[in-house]
Amino acid sequence: MSQHAAIVSHRAVHRGRIFEVAVDRVRLPHGREVDMEVVRHPASVILLPMPDPGRVILVRQYRYPIDRWLWELPAGTLDPGEDPEGAARRECHEEVGLEPMRLERLGAFFPTPGYSDEEMIFFRLTELREPAAAAAQDEDEVLEPRAFSLEEVRAMLRRGEIADMKTALGITLL
Repeated sequence: MSQHAAIVSHRAVHRGRIFEVAVDRVRLPHGREVDMEVVRHPASVILLPMPDPGRVILVRQYRYPIDRWLWELPAGTLDPGEDPEGAARRECHEEVGLEPMRLERLGAFFPTPGYSDEEMIFFRLTELREPAAAAAQDEDEVLEPRAFSLEEVRAMLRRGEIADMKTALGITLL
């Protein structure tokens, strides 16, 4: 028995700006063939920007799919050919308005492996500095960065004020 699935056929049903939705006919490791719906999504970086050891910066962001404002860790998708560290630096500049002098990779996780191949790579960013020039935000972003104490963020999690899974997981990595 094979340890991996074999793709028999691939059909893209949607290609968007960020991800593709496909229906793949696959032969599973036990030999059966089935159709699998999958979201193909580039890797992303999740930032834990820390202006000092006891505080982390979250961004308040409007999320159209759930029509809510959420406090989240800053994050972003890797551009084609971009390395995760470069993406983390770029996203910190764009979303927080600061440049990190130090990056520490904390781990990588698949948030929804039942239907997506996206991998989220978590970084702690420290020694934050003002950039030489401001960065432009993406046209679909409405962001408000704010530093919180770790105690405040953990209390927000307990009260259900943080509803974003990547943020909940990221805080546990500190």
